[in-house]
Amino acid sequence: MSTRERILEVAARLVAESDDGDVSTRAVCEAAQVGAPALYRYFGDKQGLLAAVVDHGFDQYLATKRRRETTADPVDDLRDGWDSHVDFALRNPNLYRLMNSPAMRTPPAAALESHQILTRDLERAAAQGKLRLAPELAAQMVMSANVGVALMLVARPATFVDPDVSRRVRDAVHAAIFTPEAAESRGGAPREAGQGEVQLPAAAARLSATLAAEPPQALTSAETALLSEWLDRLSR
Repeated sequence: MSTRERILEVAARLVAESDDGDVSTRAVCEAAQVGAPALYRYFGDKQGLLAAVVDHGFDQYLATKRRRETTADPVDDLRDGWDSHVDFALRNPNLYRLMNSPAMRTPPAAALESHQILTRDLERAAAQGKLRLAPELAAQMVMSANVGVALMLVARPATFVDPDVSRRVRDAVHAAIFTPEAAESRGGAPREAGQGEVQLPAAAARLSATLAAEPPQALTSAETALLSEWLDRLSR
């Protein structure tokens, strides 16, 4: 194991064992049996070390998503993705709080990859006509709600005692972004809406996904860009 890897492993262990998820660089150096110059050479400063700890820990979670075989139904995959996200947070509370701390100057690379995986699943749902709005907007809604629920369960367990709260929030969000048939396919909360309210954004999102996957040869690049912009507006 290299010196960098040893520092990282020690820092991750200390973060997990600490009461508040915080560690000092001095404690890390002592436990890893290295001098402070070595730590700063590899990680720059304490924030750089903590960012590396977050990426290191969350990368293990993302490894399961990278190996995951997608099913024929992206809605099922998205439900499972929500649940695995919350499960990871509950099993790694200090790491999860650290990952979503305002003190982190830049989003960890792992968080960005997680968002990309979510968006790809939503694009598959749009291509199947199951999404009622643009994948990018839906991804923002899902991620913010998923992270919010996970943080509350981790940070305030005495208040959020209902083990079913995550599923309830998940189904409510999915009812807002999926067509009624897709949202209810596995017990999701139904949402009443006018026929036009559902069909137009869903159709626009589906056509936009198809346009991105198979740009029509009959249109110029400028025409394709304009059509994509119109569809994006309609899907939102």
